[in-house]
Amino acid sequence: MSSASNATDAAVIKAFAAIPALLEQTPALIVRGRFLDCECLLGPIGHPFHASIRAGRIVDLTPAPVLMRSWRFSYRASPAAWAAYWQSEPRPGWHDLLALTKRGEAALEGDLHPFMAHLQYFKDVLALPRHHFAVAA
Repeated sequence: MSSASNATDAAVIKAFAAIPALLEQTPALIVRGRFLDCECLLGPIGHPFHASIRAGRIVDLTPAPVLMRSWRFSYRASPAAWAAYWQSEPRPGWHDLLALTKRGEAALEGDLHPFMAHLQYFKDVLALPRHHFAVAA
């Protein structure tokens, strides 16, 4: 594994850890997810996070694995896919969560109902690091 890919992995993990704070700065997005309560697994394939979402807020984001912790669905993508997704102007095919799954760069598993019922919320939440990641990279 090269140092460039290690740096990308570390940057993606750091960006995911910052999502709850970025979400708190976006009250309209919290309002959009106000009917969402779920446990899910989000992040890079090798280092996902368990997310507890209550009324649109991420109240807990813990690096996996957590012993005996369940989740309803998971959305995981390669670190390279997250890095491409978080560019200020992502290339076609790298701009959308469902496009990443179609490319085979991401996996959506489990009970898809909460994810699909709140699809725009998840698209917007998972895009929050876009500005900060693009500037840092």
